[in-house]
Amino acid sequence: MKSNNYEEAINAYTKKTPILLKSILIGLLTGIVVSGYRFILIEAGELSFRIYEEALNHLIWVPLLFILLGACGILVGNLVSKYGMISGSGIPQVKGIIMGYLKNNWFSTLVAKFFGGALATLAGLSLGREGPSIQLGACVAEGVGEKLALSRTEQKVLIASGASAGLAAAFNAPLSGAMFAMEEIFKYISPVILLSTLLAAVVADFISKIFFGLSPVFQFGVLSIIPLQEYWLLFVLGAVLGAAGAFYNYLLISTQRFYKKVKWLSLKTRLVVPFILAGIIGLTFPIALGSGHLIIEELNLSTSLTFLIILFVVKFVFSMLSFGSGAPGGIFFPLLMLGAVIGGIFGHLVINYIGYDSSLFTSFIVLAMAGYFTAIVRAPITGILLLVEMTGSFTHLLPLTVVSITSYVVADLLKSVPIYESLLSNLIRDRKAGKDEQEKSDKVIVEVLVHHGSLAEKKYLKDIDFPKNCLLIAIKRAKQDIIPRGDTMILAGDYLQFLTNVVDEARIREILTEITSCELKIFS
Repeated sequence: MKSNNYEEAINAYTKKTPILLKSILIGLLTGIVVSGYRFILIEAGELSFRIYEEALNHLIWVPLLFILLGACGILVGNLVSKYGMISGSGIPQVKGIIMGYLKNNWFSTLVAKFFGGALATLAGLSLGREGPSIQLGACVAEGVGEKLALSRTEQKVLIASGASAGLAAAFNAPLSGAMFAMEEIFKYISPVILLSTLLAAVVADFISKIFFGLSPVFQFGVLSIIPLQEYWLLFVLGAVLGAAGAFYNYLLISTQRFYKKVKWLSLKTRLVVPFILAGIIGLTFPIALGSGHLIIEELNLSTSLTFLIILFVVKFVFSMLSFGSGAPGGIFFPLLMLGAVIGGIFGHLVINYIGYDSSLFTSFIVLAMAGYFTAIVRAPITGILLLVEMTGSFTHLLPLTVVSITSYVVADLLKSVPIYESLLSNLIRDRKAGKDEQEKSDKVIVEVLVHHGSLAEKKYLKDIDFPKNCLLIAIKRAKQDIIPRGDTMILAGDYLQFLTNVVDEARIREILTEITSCELKIFS
């Protein structure tokens, strides 16, 4: 059994320097692994287009193509069935591991995700590389933690660092990687988490730039600045994106349920559906294949409005059926492309029918990508930073913020649940984390942040009914470490550290979150 006594748990958590050194190692390893994955997916995507082009030129090979696609669908389906943690993007799985709901075999998940994602991309499924890259980074970090026999608490900080590094290496976006880890995975910021995730992300980004160069992912050139008197258009665009994002979330969860309800489609065979659909789209409408990078090239004012609408519908349906099947792949890039098409449609309308300057067309595309991402994921700061880093332009920081906040508010008004929260809830229902006998005595530290207006704020410890099977071992206030006593008053901004059993972690975390959080409604 691992040594997890009180002193070791505290020491492992408070010694920041060793954690930062390990974050550098994780950033380095993740940068190498994710750069390799990114390279394989780029090559697989290009090969996919060539295969479909050759099939069109030699129709005699089309039947064989669909046989191979069906076989690949069954092969990847068997991988997903055997290694359930590789299903989908991998982000809900990473969140579940950190929150204590799920357990993971890091090596088998890493290998199976790498191979399954490459096959899905080779077939042309509408999936992205960012979710798998985040999961690959988390697996690398978990492997490092296991080899170094780290405490579970330190492992979780490093898993978040690996996730941050994965996103940074996938998109050349280190700030977005670190912010995503805090905004979406941990849901709060602490000095250790901030430094660890940012350091790992910067190192991974440096490694990826060695392989892929310094250019941003999107190269739109100089973006036109939107005049202040036209900002009302941003609120309209944000509202449209908020509604569209809410619909996306609803339909994606509904698609997952549909696949599960079809009795003759087992987990091993349901992936045949998107693989065969990829073949049909590859032969008839190849621009919708893969993550959608070719779509950007088609977004200009010379493209007809009808074509843009058809493109959105085909890509949207294809994305639903691809991701909803459980195929290993992410939704980041496809949803960014869908947002770009919405921006293109919006720009087409306001320029050609209302008479606005044509130079604003590209700006609407960039703004729509951020707004659509925010409405779906509900991580506005990440969405804003992601588009800033992916375009290499800071000129649209204010418009990006206006569109993102508007889309966030509209999606919230429509009571749309953030997509990764919905996916994690479904995952927990479908997969009950095992509770091994040897882990019943293992300990883990659960840290929570006290929010303004929470039940715990301005209360003495003796007056707070904390859950059973946990022990408050430390209070961090600014740079002070306070020894908990019955007459210690809890203040907003305090970090409370509890020692508990591994098997009780998820339940304890839920109760502590209710005590220390304050869920304010945007519109009460």
